[in-house]
Amino acid sequence: MADAASPRPNPRKTREGIVTSASMEKTVVVEVTDRVRHARYGKTVQRSKKLYAHHEPGDLKVGDRVRVQETRPLSKLKRWRVTDVIERAR
Repeated sequence: MADAASPRPNPRKTREGIVTSASMEKTVVVEVTDRVRHARYGKTVQRSKKLYAHHEPGDLKVGDRVRVQETRPLSKLKRWRVTDVIERAR
């Protein structure tokens, strides 16, 4: 059993994406694009996914590049939270 003083391992997923909507209170929509190889043809294809992320300060704008981390369910659709802003939109 792990020692009570040692921190538990953090297997939570992290993703980087671009804010596509910031019109809700404390919630932003982040589009995450992954490059994957096609199973049969081997060609690299882009797959994108929209994630609903929690952001308490509410100072994000559309176009900001952010890092999100998986968290417990916060609402019907929200399972991510913004950990840090990588780049602000110009």
